[in-house]
Amino acid sequence: MPELIGPVLLLICALQIKHMFADFFMQTPKMLSGRGEYLHFGRAQHAGIHAIGTMIVLIPFGAPVLFILAIAAVEWVVHFNIDFCKAKHCDSQELGPTDAAFWRAAGIDQALHHLTYVGIVWAWVVCAAT
Repeated sequence: MPELIGPVLLLICALQIKHMFADFFMQTPKMLSGRGEYLHFGRAQHAGIHAIGTMIVLIPFGAPVLFILAIAAVEWVVHFNIDFCKAKHCDSQELGPTDAAFWRAAGIDQALHHLTYVGIVWAWVVCAAT
């Protein structure tokens, strides 16, 4: 296991950087509007950017193609639903950036996304790193 500490830390960092770009630099107005609706095409696109980014991150770590596709599919579903729950909560409470509860919801949203990356790294160690 000690031989995996370096790759694990690099993978966590790569997923964090991917998340920063996908969540804060690559969102379009279409992705950001109307997010309180469940079947929202913009949120589907946004989750897709995350899934594609994760696939790109996993390739240099030697993960098998089927593993990468499975992880990307799971991440798409999880990311889509985390974002929906935050949007639905903020919409139902009429929360905006001037409300402390909005930032608590944003913090929970981000923590859940980052915990997803812990799960991805765990899956990589168990299934793909050996």
